[in-house]
Amino acid sequence: MTSATLLAALSITASAVLVGFAGGVAAQTTEATAEPEETVPVVKSYDGIQTILLDDDLVSFRLGITGGRVEDLEAYARCAVAQYAQIRGYGYARHIRTNVVRNMNRWNGDAVFMISADLPRGIKVITAGETLAECRKLEIPTV
Repeated sequence: MTSATLLAALSITASAVLVGFAGGVAAQTTEATAEPEETVPVVKSYDGIQTILLDDDLVSFRLGITGGRVEDLEAYARCAVAQYAQIRGYGYARHIRTNVVRNMNRWNGDAVFMISADLPRGIKVITAGETLAECRKLEIPTV
């Protein structure tokens, strides 16, 4: 075999190996990018709520859940403020802010709301009666 023929044979072999390798990578990439089935973690426990009155119409809730998602913690806070608003004789609450910290499988939050008898201005307004009905339906505890 001449060196030119040998070089051509090696080139063809190398190309075939590279094509085969690239095909394998493409197959692996396709499999890796397939969407995994979405699993929603279940809230294992609602770990309690501490209510802190900041002003006559401003209240903070410190609360925690084990398991679940941040959305579950936020729902827990909405349920707490809805119950608190009704206890105080108010029909509405407006979300001010929520700080959330995750530590392993536990979510801790500090949520602040303004409560009012009249419908407040704002985007994140909670109607106490409707929210409480939803909380009961979803079995989310309140204050």
